[in-house]
Amino acid sequence: MKDSSSPRQPDRPWLIRTYAGHSTASASNALYRANLARGQTGLSVAFDLPTQTGYDSDHVLARGEVGKVGVPVCHLGDMRALFDQIPLEQMNTSMTINATAPWLLSLYIAVAEEQGADVAKLQGTVQNDLIKEYLSRGTYICPPKPSLKMIGDVAEYCYAHVPKWNPMNVCSYHLQEAGATPEQELAFALATACAVLDELKPRVNAEDFPALCGRISFFVNAGIRFVTEMCKMRAFVDLWDEILQQRYGVTDAKYRRFRYGVQVNSLGLTEQQPENNVYRILIEMLAVTLSKKARARAVQLPAWNEALGLPRPWDQQWSMRMQQILAYETDLLEFDDLFDENPAVERKVTSLKEGARAELANIGSMGGAIGAIEYMKSRLVDANADRLGRIERNETTVVGVNRWTEAEPSPLLGEDGGIMVVDPAVEQEQISRLEAWRAARDNTAVDAALAELRRAAAAGENVMPASIICARAGVTTGEWAGEMRAVHGEYRGPTGVAKAMSNRTEGLEALRAAVDAVSDRLGRRLRFLVGKPGLDGHSNGAEQIAFRARDCGMDIDYEGIRLTPEQIVEQARNGAHVIGLSILSGSHIPLIEDIMRRIHAEGMAQIPVVVGGIIPEEDAAKLRALGVARVYTPKDFELNEIMKDIVALADPECVAAQ
Repeated sequence: MKDSSSPRQPDRPWLIRTYAGHSTASASNALYRANLARGQTGLSVAFDLPTQTGYDSDHVLARGEVGKVGVPVCHLGDMRALFDQIPLEQMNTSMTINATAPWLLSLYIAVAEEQGADVAKLQGTVQNDLIKEYLSRGTYICPPKPSLKMIGDVAEYCYAHVPKWNPMNVCSYHLQEAGATPEQELAFALATACAVLDELKPRVNAEDFPALCGRISFFVNAGIRFVTEMCKMRAFVDLWDEILQQRYGVTDAKYRRFRYGVQVNSLGLTEQQPENNVYRILIEMLAVTLSKKARARAVQLPAWNEALGLPRPWDQQWSMRMQQILAYETDLLEFDDLFDENPAVERKVTSLKEGARAELANIGSMGGAIGAIEYMKSRLVDANADRLGRIERNETTVVGVNRWTEAEPSPLLGEDGGIMVVDPAVEQEQISRLEAWRAARDNTAVDAALAELRRAAAAGENVMPASIICARAGVTTGEWAGEMRAVHGEYRGPTGVAKAMSNRTEGLEALRAAVDAVSDRLGRRLRFLVGKPGLDGHSNGAEQIAFRARDCGMDIDYEGIRLTPEQIVEQARNGAHVIGLSILSGSHIPLIEDIMRRIHAEGMAQIPVVVGGIIPEEDAAKLRALGVARVYTPKDFELNEIMKDIVALADPECVAAQ
């Protein structure tokens, strides 16, 4: 084995980032500058859901969502405020943006130009991975093929004009959040990368293609199973090298490096005993830093309280200090790889690679990632159902959730509940700024820029040059995305529920009998409407509720994500006995208020409504006061108990007794 006992000159630390953005561009700018002053070495921008899905802040679907899970950026003025006093030529900026990635990068370039920066020196990343959006995150706009073409547009433009920029960040992070096994995470991400490279290969000269391959980066997830996650990263390194050599003929090793950033797992963070999340985050960070062969180039950590709501600046600082202690106080960066030639590690890496290759072959037989979207989606829903089932059956231990549940109250929560709450007035203030922007701009220039964008998109040209012209002219996010929708159409993704197959029988016999009995009393099969109002694309919880309800014998009405309150109430007219609403973006109060008002106006007040999401107890009380029958949060992980509630709420005898 290699001698790794002698210290040497330490390696350069990874980029230390905090995923951040909230309420307004100016407030987020203040947070960024404060974090940089505290030792953060790169920026990671979180955008709100309207920005991610291509809507301006005053669109009907944006109601309640503005500034909640990130910063709203509607136009050049917002982007200008976001990076005020931050020299972009000296910064390494990651922007977690996908469907609107060409647009947000155009705004970023326009602001850099205003600062006098040399655009060719800009460094950073746009995530720009639409395929995982269809599978897990849900912020897509257009269908897969034109979306893939726009990914290629960004990469082609950056290679020619912004050569230090990573134009595409293959994101397996949300795959694991949706329940992917390590083998699925490896395979689905690598299949996505292959789809992008296949799109790019005809666009550049053959001699330039290897260098373009070298600009593709990855954004991964690291879960709590430390050894498996560390081995997964080593498998990623080997498989990527293998694919670039064998599939694409890239011979220069410097272009075959597996370059990745990471945010460790949020799926495993618990609402119960949330202080335990600190240990989880630390262990997960070790999986992507200890192995030099597969060490992350950038790390961002969630905060201990993200299962409760929006972290405060202090919470983010605590996570950043965790990185700094590991990078600067320990001797980790002074040694060669600690796991080379370890037989247990080699066996696990080999097993993961074999499983990933088999899954890649399945995807390849369907024409690649674009052709296999429905297959991959159903596999994720299935895998997540298996994961939840193991927790419910106590086969997987989650400390504080299904074992050692008794605990002292956490002193970390404090009077504010341990989270930051965005002022509801922020939304109207943002809308007012948007209206002022529209009133002050040169609408003739805007119309001309949009016409050029429409022409370029319809002609199949690269949309980046026209998008940058739009950015300079004052076009808004909603207007840019409106042109993409007009040219390419809008996509409704698969839910994954219809094709996912469950062999689960334990614990369901009594529930199935109860559903049958209630259905007999109702005179038809119990019908459960599962709805996702607003722009929240995290559909995992809704899918698992629908999946389990179907297993119990209910008729399920689930149309996927991104519905207006009006659409959900219209669906309820189809004979719903119970309505279940899922919102994880923090917009539950205004959206549920709207839905309850419409339900009563339509004379359907007798239909019970249940709500699930990341909902503080204070908000839960408000929802119950509005007439919501049950409120569920991440601590309510036993799906069969939720099913019992739904059956009871639908039972006319129970209703009569109440």
